Amino acid sequence: MIRGRVHKFGDHIDTDGIIPAGCSHISDPAELGRHCMENIDPAFARRVSPGDIIVAGSNFGCGSSREFAPWAIHGAGISCVIAKSFARIFFRNAINIALPLLTCPEAVEGIEEKDLLEIDLGRGEIRNLTRTTVFTALPYPEFIRELISAGGLLEYGRRLLAQSRESKEPIRK
Repeated sequence: MIRGRVHKFGDHIDTDGIIPAGCSHISDPAELGRHCMENIDPAFARRVSPGDIIVAGSNFGCGSSREFAPWAIHGAGISCVIAKSFARIFFRNAINIALPLLTCPEAVEGIEEKDLLEIDLGRGEIRNLTRTTVFTALPYPEFIRELISAGGLLEYGRRLLAQSRESKEPIRK
């Protein structure tokens, strides 16, 4: 279960908007988080509380395929991003680091800045506690839920390898 306040953005937020290109040398997610969205909203990182949620319009994460854009969001303390749509490479990069993304145009239209949300990823349910409304995004397939629950692709792979070693059977996922 995810619970947090909303920070709302518009359409076509590209990776340069998420994290300035000049920060590409930074590898620490927390440091990247301090620069998250600074080209769009210089005070964003100072307003975020751990667990907060970004809600955005269409094509969130467009632009380059820089992997440090989802790391910046994660490092800022954001627990989930809800948007009308996502750039495909951004979506894959975010899931790989266990940053949940939900596609739900109806929720984006019915959620405002500072609303308090509660999200059940397993059911795809987005509850707006401020406005007492409920939206449903497509829930993740089991594999993606396992990957996010494991903490990302690397940790998921480590767990599969450990299980394979213990059972002496090849990985069949």
